[in-house]
Order: sequence, then structure tokens, then C-alpha cells
Amino acid sequence: MFFIDSLPLYFRLVRLDKPIGTMLLLWPTLSALWIASDGCPSTGLLLIFTIGTFLMRSAGCAINDYADRDFDKFVKRTKDRPITSGRIPACSGLVVAVILSLIAFSMILSLNVLTKWLSLIAVFIAGTYPYTKRFLSIPQAYLGVSFGFGILMAFSAVHGKVPPLGWILLLSNVFWSIAYDTEYAMADRDDDILIGIRTSAITFGRYDVFVIMMCYYAALGIQAAVGIFLGFGWPFWVGMAFAFACTIYHYQLIRGRDCMLCLCAFRNNNWLGAAVFLGIVIHFLLTPGH
Repeated sequence: MFFIDSLPLYFRLVRLDKPIGTMLLLWPTLSALWIASDGCPSTGLLLIFTIGTFLMRSAGCAINDYADRDFDKFVKRTKDRPITSGRIPACSGLVVAVILSLIAFSMILSLNVLTKWLSLIAVFIAGTYPYTKRFLSIPQAYLGVSFGFGILMAFSAVHGKVPPLGWILLLSNVFWSIAYDTEYAMADRDDDILIGIRTSAITFGRYDVFVIMMCYYAALGIQAAVGIFLGFGWPFWVGMAFAFACTIYHYQLIRGRDCMLCLCAFRNNNWLGAAVFLGIVIHFLLTPGH
């Protein structure tokens, strides 16, 4: 009974109530999978990467709350999280993260050796990310690498290697992650300054909005270059146009640096990522031979 009563707390620990993080991890992973498989990913790989993305994001949230338990209590937005509020034991974060990571790893046991090694590196990066806020000025860049490892794994799973295109798409994801996670960090900037946490929102200072927009355009610029290189058709460019429109909307939201509007802009990145992904999918659907 005790465990059943605690289930809502564990759901909150892994952010089942906030799926935006999963979607931000999923869209670039699926986009890479579609490109790597030339528009025809196998059902098996699609299930592995979709479910694996959900599991690893949940594991990352659990380890994040464990690592930040002594900081979250001083931040208005996070002080009621299950671990920092004392409603579940701190060790629960570690246990949940390990269990979810093992389940995710079991799903790729049938894949090639390189993909397995990449998954282990991905787990290490995800597990160490929360601690980078102690010493990195822009930990959001590290987050971008963590959130982009699915891109490398997608190419590896399909081709048995990671071509330069995979690394280029990872770079695009790093820029995108800096943009949306700086919007997220802007909501907590005052609290983060007081407790000594480092974030890009603090590092960029009064240039935060400008840098966010430049990161958006760097990310989309790289995506556009990939589209040109691969000869993508009009559906891709419609998706890119919608993604660009999203960035304009985000600028309108964050320019005043209102906390709630910055969080709104952060959540809206789901539509930006979805637009790029759908553009890729529809391109392949309408291309003869697919």
C-alpha cells in the first residue's frame, strides 16, 4: 500500500506529468533515424528508440533531482519536488535511474557493438550533466550533447558507424538545446544566482535574448544545409519555415524576460522540433521509391 500511495510522487520524479523533455529528446532522434534509414526505419528500431528515449529522459530526471536535492529547495519552481521536499528518500533517485537505464540498455542488446558503446557513453553524460552546473559556464551545451546522443545511436544502429552527417546533426542539436534550455534557465535566474548554480542565462547576462536567437538560427541553418545537401523537397522547407516562425514567436515571448513567458517559449520548442521532423517524414513519403 505504501508504494501504491507513493506512485504519484515517483511519477513526478520522472516527470510523467511533464512530457516536454521527452519530446525535445525524441524529435531529433527520430529525425536522425529517418535520415539514416532513407525514410524507411524498421518497426523494431522505431520502437527501440521511441521507448528508449522515454526511459532515458525519465532516468535523467531522477538522477537530476538526486544531484540537485540540496539546491532545489531554494528555487521557487523546484522546492516541492519529491526528493528535495523529503517526501521520498534521496536514494530513490539513484535506484529509479539505474532501473530505467538497465531497461533501456536491455532493449538495444540485439543491436551492433558500436550502438551499445554509444549507449553507455550516453548514460554517463546524462548522469553527469546535473553536476556540470557546479563548474561549467554553459552547462546547456553539455545537455545538448546528452540530448543529441540518440542522433549518433540512430546512425550507428542503421549503418554500424556514425558518418559526418550524424556529428553535424549533433552540432545542430547542441545549438538548439542552448537556445531552449537558456529560456528555461531564465525563469530561475534570480534563485540560481543566490545559490551559486551556473547556467547560460547567468553567463549570457543582458545578451541572453540575442544569444538565444543566434543559437536558434545556427541550429536551423545547419538543418537547412543538411536539407540542401540531401536534396530535400518542399515538405522539408515548409517544416523549416514553420520552425523559423516558432523562433519569431519565442522572441516575442522572451524579450521582456518574464518568467512564465520564458517557460512558455521553452515548452513551445516541442512544435519547432515536430515541424522539422514532420517535414523530413513527409519529404520521404512523397519521394518516389519510398
